Formats: sequence, C-alpha cells, structure tokens
Amino acid sequence: MTTVPVNASRQYDIRIGTGLLDRAGAMLREVVPCETVMLVCGDIVNSLYADRVQASLEDAGYRVARYVYPHGEQSKNADTYFALLNALAQAGLTRTDAIAALGGGVTGDVSGFAAATYQRGISYIQIPTTLLAAVDSSVGGKTAIDLPAGKNLAGAFYQPGLVLCDYDTLNTLPEEVFTDGCAEVIKYGVIWDADFFEQLKSPIRPQIESVIARCVEIKRDVVQQDEFDTGIRGLLNFGHTIGHAVEKCSAYAVSHGSAVAIGMALMTKAAYLAGRCDEDCVDSVYAMLRQYGLPTRTEFAPDDLLAAMLSDKKRSGSRISLIVPERIGKCDIVKLPVEEMKAFLRPALEDQTWK
Repeated sequence: MTTVPVNASRQYDIRIGTGLLDRAGAMLREVVPCETVMLVCGDIVNSLYADRVQASLEDAGYRVARYVYPHGEQSKNADTYFALLNALAQAGLTRTDAIAALGGGVTGDVSGFAAATYQRGISYIQIPTTLLAAVDSSVGGKTAIDLPAGKNLAGAFYQPGLVLCDYDTLNTLPEEVFTDGCAEVIKYGVIWDADFFEQLKSPIRPQIESVIARCVEIKRDVVQQDEFDTGIRGLLNFGHTIGHAVEKCSAYAVSHGSAVAIGMALMTKAAYLAGRCDEDCVDSVYAMLRQYGLPTRTEFAPDDLLAAMLSDKKRSGSRISLIVPERIGKCDIVKLPVEEMKAFLRPALEDQTWK
C-alpha cells in the first residue's frame, strides 16, 4: 500500500492499494470516531461493492445507512443533492457523524457538497472506484453539483478526512470508463511532469499503483500551494474549459474524460497556432491521446462551444483563464478578455484536424 499525506486545511491520507474495501471500517475508525455513517453510491456500484463496505463499517462498530442514486452525470444535480440531505436528516445523522462516498466523480462531488453543508459540515471520506475519481476528483476538496447553466456551478471547498483507493475496483470498470480516467492521468504529465508523461507510453494497468500515486502527489503538491483555486491550482483545469463546453453542448452525453481529452487536444493546437508551443508538443499530446483511444475532436459548432464556455466557473468578470501548454511538463495560466479568448480558440475549433 502507498500512502500520500495531504496537508491542506484538513490533514488527511490518501491510501492506495488492494483489499482496502474490506478494511474501510477499521481505517475510518482511525480518523472519524462517530456513531453513524451514510454510505452513498450509484446503483451500479451499489450492486458491486456496497455490501462489502457496509459489512466492513458495521464490523468496525458503525451504524450504517445507505443512499443510492441513479448513476451518471445526469444525477449530479440539485435534486440528488437535496434528496441526499433529506436522507441524512431522516437517518438521524448528527454533526459528529460521517458520509462515505463510494463510487466515481459524481458520487464524490455530490457527497462532498452534502457533507460540507449538512448541519454546516460533517466528516466524509472518499472511496473512489473509477480511475478518474482515484487520480483526480477524490483528492483536493472540490465538491459541486451542476446547474442547468453549466457544470460545477454550485459547490464548496471541503476536504475529506480520508481517501481509500482500492484499485481492485478498476477491474470491473467497462473499458471505456477506464479509458475516461486515462485522460486525467495524461493531463498531469502535460501540466507538471514530462518524465511521468514518458512513463505513460507504457500501458497504465501494469503500473497502476505508481501511476495513481504520482497523479495524487502532483495534485497534492498543487492543492497545498493553492487550496482555494486562486492561482496555480488553475493548471489542473487543462482541457476543462473546452471540455466542459463539450459536455454541456452534448447534454452530458459525452463523458467527462472524453470531453477533457478533446479539450486538451484543441487547446494544444490553439497554443501552437498562436505560437505558444512547438509542433512537437502538439504531436506528443495527440499521439498520447490516440494511444489510449481518446477522442481529439468534436462535431459541435465553434459558436456553440464558445457560448458554453462563457458560463464556465473560471470566468472572472469579462476575463477567462485558459491553461495553455508551453511544452510537455509546463503549462501557463493565461487570462484573456472574452473576445480575445474567442479569437485565440476559434482557429482550432474551426479546423480540428491534426495530421
């Protein structure tokens, strides 16, 4: 097992290994001495893993309630959030009790937001079951739900008390869901670590523990410098401005990882066309995305994508922050007025081909 400590507004560990689901209760008992735990999961994860985790929690002496929602991004909304709050109240959870989020990014985001706001804040732990959640969304304390106007527009910064990443759960993922997480893995190499990017030229699965550990180390290092996303943490949004627009235009039919992959490809091409990176950088990004079977283009019209970007939470007044590659391992945060942002991105959006 690998342990990555995080020293943010709350200190906690990210534990990465196998067999952790069956040890979740004992590990939670080390950090959250409460009576009741609400186990939150989507319906698919409920059928796969919830009974095991509940048994582990009960063996550790917890009273366990369970909230199950229909899986998918379409459930990351106010209805699910308020239903969870009501379930917490009906189950009698107090301010000293906790939530255990078992699942992917939607589960972690909704559970974390509920934990941040129920009775003004209760403890929660993340138990990610997807690659995307393991390497990205379970770490760092960003919690949110989507609004009709855009993605992640209501939420809170709220750190978990513990993250347990049992990568045995990745074995039951459909291949396309595992591939989705590879987009976020590739992101870390582009924004931070060229050597890690090179490591990804070998298949991820045989080196999964070290890959997850390196991703969360990078995110930990960024979050510890900028927990509340006012500066360097913006680098973690590489590919997300365009990606969130793709998700919104598709009514969330395009998965998050696929949308981020498209965003990374098109942002890198835009950087090249603007003279901010060289051709080798674009070649490398496109080759890596294609190696993992990730998309690099979308059929949505440039004007529709640009309009969707204006509701992105990274917009500040009349300016929006773009994460622009300079080379593999280094990106810049570029703040542009909206019209300049449109001019910067439009050439890449209008001609999305690359070799």
